[in-house]
Amino acid sequence: MMPRMARPKASSRHRTPQVTTRPPLDRMHRIFHLIKESSFPNRVKLALEIEVTVKTIQRDIDFMRDRLGLPIVYNSIKGGYHFNQPISQFPMMELSESEVVSVFVAQKALTQYKGTPFEQPLRSAFEKLTSSLTGNITLSWNESLISFRSVELTPLDLHTFRAVSDAVQQSMALEFEYKKLNSTEYQKRTIQPYHLACILNQWYLFGNDVDRKEMRTFVLARMRKPVVTSDAFTRPKKFSITHYLKDSFGVFSSKGMHQVKIRFDTFASQLIREWVWHPSQQITELADGCLELQLSLSSFAEIKPWVLSWGAHAKVLSPQILIDKVKEEHIKTLSQYS
Repeated sequence: MMPRMARPKASSRHRTPQVTTRPPLDRMHRIFHLIKESSFPNRVKLALEIEVTVKTIQRDIDFMRDRLGLPIVYNSIKGGYHFNQPISQFPMMELSESEVVSVFVAQKALTQYKGTPFEQPLRSAFEKLTSSLTGNITLSWNESLISFRSVELTPLDLHTFRAVSDAVQQSMALEFEYKKLNSTEYQKRTIQPYHLACILNQWYLFGNDVDRKEMRTFVLARMRKPVVTSDAFTRPKKFSITHYLKDSFGVFSSKGMHQVKIRFDTFASQLIREWVWHPSQQITELADGCLELQLSLSSFAEIKPWVLSWGAHAKVLSPQILIDKVKEEHIKTLSQYS
């Protein structure tokens, strides 16, 4: 066994400054216990023990005394710090109920990143933020009264997610096999990936399809065998995912523009009023308690199934092409029960 070397004595004049690595609250907890348990430690001793600079120790002690109200005093005879009043524990950090609720919500939000490369960094950051919240926190509510629930998704292939995210960050073309929703076979695609987004609990890739020479949207769960190529590209400076999706009801956009008008009965009208469904929406209240919702959309891909989900509570008033699509879908549905 190697002999333990004695720690050299340090002076405040010749001591080499150390890089502060401990979180501030963690340092203050350590200072608190050293003052409480040691025999009049001074700034140099505390700095060596915690491995920070003397100036850092002085700032922490000032904060503990002036902001946290700890009875820390310097005894010139003993040459160190002590508490001039009995104190049993470090003061708890005071959080308002709304602040604790925010922490709770943040913790719940981590679940949507489960299985992705973002999970561990986010979890680590959250644990660092909350590690200093010691003691008991009493609230007028708890998890048995308030909870968050979303649709459970099939875990993403981590290899797929990493390949896609790497391609987006490095601006490199991505090759993969893709199976469209209405297809039974996979097709090879080559994409210049512009943006990766989680929308309504589903991960999507937005990019330029090299062969089709136009923007396309892909669901990561329908990809397989992704490969980041060596073909670099320059993402258009004017590209904005917000602008790209501004005329979409969800994630799918198309050319052209349609003014969609839907009438909802009194039952559905109350639910429609409770949400902002689209930035372009305009609501017209009707005398009988019903309402008309008007939207400016470039695609029917997502508005059609949304209207169908309301059943008899919704009726498309325009355009005619959407009316025909909804009628056709209703006829197909009824034929399943004939």
